[in-house]
Amino acid sequence: MKKGRKKIAIQRIHHLFKQAEKRAFENRFELANRYVWLARKIAMRYLVRMPREYKMRYCKHCLSYLLPGKNCRIRLKKSRIVTTCFNCGKKMRHPYIKEIRMRRKHGYGKD
Repeated sequence: MKKGRKKIAIQRIHHLFKQAEKRAFENRFELANRYVWLARKIAMRYLVRMPREYKMRYCKHCLSYLLPGKNCRIRLKKSRIVTTCFNCGKKMRHPYIKEIRMRRKHGYGKD
């Protein structure tokens, strides 16, 4: 019973993020932000982790959907991705160590 509810919750989260992306491309950020808020609310209610591919698509501070170039800036620093939200000015840092290790392992980036 619980497993079925969690599966439905994840499906709804996926659907809401698809709709948020669609609305963001139409420059309807209020609606996109509302969809992010609803998806987060569903995840919290049913104790479901937010899928990894969606974690970096919204601001953890103001819960706005992030679309690079429109309402956020993405920069690559030493071993992290720095995303700056233009709505609240918050900076989010995410590591990308796996990619660096793969590059070193295969010998890429050595000139």
